[in-house]
Amino acid sequence: MPRVVVDVMLKPEILDPQGQAVANALPRLGVTDVSSVRIGRRIEIEFTGQPDLDRAREIADKLLANPVIEDFSVRVADAGHAGESNP
Repeated sequence: MPRVVVDVMLKPEILDPQGQAVANALPRLGVTDVSSVRIGRRIEIEFTGQPDLDRAREIADKLLANPVIEDFSVRVADAGHAGESNP
């Protein structure tokens, strides 16, 4: 099925306490070369017909993201990478 991916992230000027917590924990794992972490959300929307990016943008703007503090991007999913998981 055609799938559209919406990525929602806090705007750069908004503090990200979850991202900061992850960044602070990385040195305990031996990771010292990461300067910043931001946490976001990925939403996948499956359309019954052709993927409708304009409709997906409308859904994201009105329902999925808070435009005051979040930005979002919309794209058609790459069939080879949709639903990918860690090995």
